[in-house]
Amino acid sequence: MVEFWFPTFSGVLNVLFVINFMIALTIIFLERKDPSATLAWIMILFLVPAVGILFYFMFSQNISRQRIFRLSRYEELVVNNPLREQIAQVQNDRFRYVNLEARKWHSMIHMNQTYAGSILTQDNRISIITDGVHMLDSLLQDIADAKSAINVEYYIIKNDETGRALLAALVQKAREGLEVRLLIDAIGGRQFNESHLAELRAAGGRFSFFFPPKYKVFSRKWNYRNHRKLVVIDGKIGYLGGFNIGNEYLGKVKKFGYWRDTHLRIAGSAVHDMNARFILDWRFASKENLLIDRAYHDEAAGPGGTAIQIVTSGPDSSREEVKHGYLKMISSAKKNIYIQTPYFVPDASILDSLKTAALSGVDVRIMIPRMPDHMFVYWATYFYAGALINAGARVYIYDNGFLHAKTMAVDGEIASVGSANFDIRSFRLNFEGNAFIYDAAEVYKIETIFETDIAQSHELTKALYRGRSLKIKFKEGVSRLLSGLL
Repeated sequence: MVEFWFPTFSGVLNVLFVINFMIALTIIFLERKDPSATLAWIMILFLVPAVGILFYFMFSQNISRQRIFRLSRYEELVVNNPLREQIAQVQNDRFRYVNLEARKWHSMIHMNQTYAGSILTQDNRISIITDGVHMLDSLLQDIADAKSAINVEYYIIKNDETGRALLAALVQKAREGLEVRLLIDAIGGRQFNESHLAELRAAGGRFSFFFPPKYKVFSRKWNYRNHRKLVVIDGKIGYLGGFNIGNEYLGKVKKFGYWRDTHLRIAGSAVHDMNARFILDWRFASKENLLIDRAYHDEAAGPGGTAIQIVTSGPDSSREEVKHGYLKMISSAKKNIYIQTPYFVPDASILDSLKTAALSGVDVRIMIPRMPDHMFVYWATYFYAGALINAGARVYIYDNGFLHAKTMAVDGEIASVGSANFDIRSFRLNFEGNAFIYDAAEVYKIETIFETDIAQSHELTKALYRGRSLKIKFKEGVSRLLSGLL
């Protein structure tokens, strides 16, 4: 007689405990995650064992040892030789800076050159865009005026009126014979699939998805998203910043109301570096053998005099290039630091540097949104905002809709605008791209925008923060424990 064995509940728990224990040992001794992330994973594994195991295999894979973006020997010469020459000129004090701010922040420039591989370009003209309708109108006009090539890369493109307007513009230019490439993150752009983009392909355009899951509900790279927002038109005009493509970014979704974001329209040699970044991302996702030297062709000087470094980072590297740029700006500040971010979940290095700046008399001001779009992230943001208030920083909560800008301005001399939030996810898990700007006139505009937004915000004072309810304190406590994973 055949006997069937059915596991008991306690037997299942014992098996789960053994699996969790082995995973915990792997996390502690082999993966060498940040201590906060390690503790958060161990807590999840042992509080919700079955769910924790599933989450681990979906969200905890380390890709920092994988060489995702590769350069040929020829491409390394094309990209690295001008950078090496510029570094040597800076070190030997032979480099001619376009303005006083760039010269004053030469150590920051040198760090981005040597650590992030970012060349300094000084012939750029930028427009700062804070309204979604303005951003889309400007983008669609530049696409309509394009003559040769359009490269588009977004984390989110919604299949709504706004997303379809962009797609229609790309289809039209592809029909005109232009090279059109569209790269969408597979999770952020999940409302689009190949059938939605069939018209673009039929018109001669190309599209690809970044890190598409092998299965609809499971992917070992689910946690690693391409959060960059890059558009390059004819190799001459570039867009970079916080806006994605969708109705909500134009203030058309009631839940969020007005959408306050910050984006840059750039003309000048910095666009070549943006295009190089697009080509690397595109080549990995599409497997098309597109040469990077097309981003470094010789042209006349750009139309402006703003100095910019384009800095990108991602989980394929442990260097956290954008975060180190933030750290350098904070630690070098003498007068003021203005930060706008929708998510403020810093690691210990960022938090300590901001506390030290505030305690040293630097005017540290941070602006966060009033409404949450990710609950755990929101309450973790609230907790860390409180920690800075106690150190002497001032925190403002934006009341006029949703604040999604990712900007920092320091001392009226340097600013950063891009896709990277002030959170661990942007530092370690997402592929990001920021412009570091050295130009007093442009930084003044960014600081003025911040000060204008204060009029539509309320300050989170020590009294208000200390008077928060026990329920909010509980939410903060749980979210803080999970901050290493948010």
